[in-house]
Amino acid sequence: MARIFDIIEYPNEMENEIVHRFPDNTTDGEYRLGSNVIVRSGQAAVFFRDGLALDTFGAGRHIIATANIPLLTQKVQDLLTNGKTAFPAEVYFVSMKEFPQRKWGTAQPILVRNPGMGLGVALMQGYGIYGFEVKDPQQLILQVVGKKASFTVDAIEERLRSALLSKLQDTLNEWGAKLAVPEMLAKTIELGSFIQSLAEEEFNAIGLTLKRFTITNLRPAEKSAQELRDMGMLDMATYTQLQAADAMRDAASNPSGGAGLTAGIGAGMGIGNLMGQALQGGMQSGQQQQQPPSGGAPTGGGMSDVMTPSEAAQVLRVSEEDVLAAIKDGTLKAKKLGNAYRISKEALEEFLKS
Repeated sequence: MARIFDIIEYPNEMENEIVHRFPDNTTDGEYRLGSNVIVRSGQAAVFFRDGLALDTFGAGRHIIATANIPLLTQKVQDLLTNGKTAFPAEVYFVSMKEFPQRKWGTAQPILVRNPGMGLGVALMQGYGIYGFEVKDPQQLILQVVGKKASFTVDAIEERLRSALLSKLQDTLNEWGAKLAVPEMLAKTIELGSFIQSLAEEEFNAIGLTLKRFTITNLRPAEKSAQELRDMGMLDMATYTQLQAADAMRDAASNPSGGAGLTAGIGAGMGIGNLMGQALQGGMQSGQQQQQPPSGGAPTGGGMSDVMTPSEAAQVLRVSEEDVLAAIKDGTLKAKKLGNAYRISKEALEEFLKS
C-alpha cells in the first residue's frame, strides 16, 4: 500500500544529481490535498501522473490544491467524489543550478582539411570545459529521465560531449576549407562561441541550455610516421621520410645525444612542413633514379651504395651539419677516410630503423 505524504521535500544539495524522484521507489506516492511542498533554492518540483505533467513548482513552500494544480481537477475528480483525500502521483525534484566546469576532449585526433600546407590535411586535438543547466524540467524528464529514481550528470555527460565534439569536427572542417590551421589556432574564442551556438539547439531539445563552451587548448596532434601510415594518410615515399623525422626526434630527446638531426625540424606545426618536404623528396627520388649521383649506382629507393655526408643529408632532407652531428654522437655509423666520412647504404637504412 502506498504511503501518504503530508510533507514533500528533497533537502539534498544535488551536487552531481540533476533529477531525483520522490518517493525514490517504483510505486507512486499518495499526496493529500493541503499537503506542503517545500522546494529549495536552485530546485524545481514537477508533478507527474500517468506520464503527464500536472504542474511545476519553483523554489518556496507550496500547498497542494486544485487552484495551483489546474490539471488536478481532471485527473482526480473521480477520486474526490468518492470521498478520497489523497491522489497518486510522482514528484521529480530537478536541480536548476548550473553545472559548470564539465570537461571535454578529443579521444582521437580530428582529421581537418589544411589546403596549401603539407599533405593538405592536419590532425587536430583539443580539450576544454563547458557548462549547462536545466531549462525545461518537464522536457528533460519526458525526453531523457523517464521513471528513473535518480539521474546524475554522469548519466548524460557522454551524450552531451558527443554532441559537442560532433559540432567541433564539423566546424573545424568548415573553417579549414577557408583558413589555414595557424589561423584557426588564433581564433579559438570565436571558434568556441560558434560551436556553442550550433550545439544550443540540440541541448534545448532535451530541456537543457548550454551556458558556455570554452576551448582551452587546440593543437596539431603528435603522431608518429607509423600511426599516420596506419590511418591511410601516407604513401611509402612519404612514410620513409617521416620515419627519418621520428628517428631525429628520438635522437634529440636522448640525453646522451646532441640536438643533431632535430635541428630545424621543429615541433607541432613542423610536421606539416616536414610532410611537404617528404612529398617533394618522393618526387626528387624518382628524378635521382633517372640521373644517378656520382657517389655510386642508385638503388630503387634513390640511395647510393656509398654516400658522402652531403648526399646522406639529401636523402634525409636535413643539413649536412645534422648528419655530421649524428655521426659524432654515434647514432649514425660512418667510415672516416682521412678528413672525410663515407656512409654505406646499409648504415643509413639501419639508422632509419632505429
